[in-house]
Amino acid sequence: MDKYPVNIITEEMIRDAEAKVNHVHVHRTVASKIDTLTGVLGEYIFAEYFYKDWKKNRVGRNKGKMDFHDIEIKASTFPFSERLNLLVRKDYAEKRKPPFYILIIIDAKTPIAKTILPKTKAYLCGWATWNEVDQSPMKDMGSKVSDCGGYQCHYIPISKLHPMEAFEKAYREFEHITQTKHP
Repeated sequence: MDKYPVNIITEEMIRDAEAKVNHVHVHRTVASKIDTLTGVLGEYIFAEYFYKDWKKNRVGRNKGKMDFHDIEIKASTFPFSERLNLLVRKDYAEKRKPPFYILIIIDAKTPIAKTILPKTKAYLCGWATWNEVDQSPMKDMGSKVSDCGGYQCHYIPISKLHPMEAFEKAYREFEHITQTKHP
């Protein structure tokens, strides 16, 4: 598992995220009681990884928009395994086309975690482009609370994601191309 960058969730991150949960909660199918907390912490983990400061996030200012400029974070609280997948709901994939998706797994002790504790590891599993997600297979992946989630998801196994070590270069190249086309 050394090939996946790991960040540690701090008590300060959890307290800050819990304070924002009610403000940023989105009304959609609930997979677990900590979905929104997981999403907020996923954004913090990415900010810590990419900007070296978890407070450089856009939580609360990005509702209905991409999590970061041209980047969408997909986070899940589940025991880490390389057999997990980047999941993007079909309805979401049809509405938005963020250039990059990043998968973060918050390593829970059980599949149906009810809380996230300080010192929990968060794995930055890799990334995919929106086109790769769009071309990926779909199926109902179920949910943590039942066998059927009731919605179709595009899925890409962690083993097929691009490694995080290649993300910054790909992101900078994309930004350069975008700025060149639209100065």
